[in-house]
Amino acid sequence: MAAKPNRSRQSAELLEAVQQMKAGDKARVYSPEQILAIAARRSANLTQLEFARLLDVSVDAIRDWEQGRRSPRGAARTLLRIAMTHPEILDRLNG
Repeated sequence: MAAKPNRSRQSAELLEAVQQMKAGDKARVYSPEQILAIAARRSANLTQLEFARLLDVSVDAIRDWEQGRRSPRGAARTLLRIAMTHPEILDRLNG
């Protein structure tokens, strides 16, 4: 399941950011933990539910991490770092 990030989605997000900047809209500010959680899940090309099952955490935890309400700690943070740098490992866990 681990695939390269969806380039068309990235392009759309970049275009949206440029349009917001030109319109004078304030940009969202993400914490490093939010960026890690979002990027790790996207690099694995998984839904929040699939990612939660794989990491053995609740989907609410994934949502909270991605929305900045909570930060991953300990083993969860380590798993996110591994998922980010080596998404192919998630295929082994998922298979």
